[in-house]
Amino acid sequence: MTEPLRVFVNGTGVSVPAGSTVIDAVAAADSAAAAEVRGGTRVVADSRGIPVAADTPLSGGYVMRLVSARQRTGTDGTADAHDAE
Repeated sequence: MTEPLRVFVNGTGVSVPAGSTVIDAVAAADSAAAAEVRGGTRVVADSRGIPVAADTPLSGGYVMRLVSARQRTGTDGTADAHDAE
């Protein structure tokens, strides 16, 4: 039997089964936060602050933080073309 992975979501340790993804860990820590990630109002960042996909596979000790999803704006204050697609 495979041992569960211990990962950290916003500083809180959670145990998830081997093969789990970022969104699985977020859901284990806080189901409401997982719904916000799925809905696009929050994103998950790794320990360096770099956004990661919700389907990223986890390894033991993975550290992640939930941050607000912000729409990028161009220099003229309008949404970037990338975001409008």
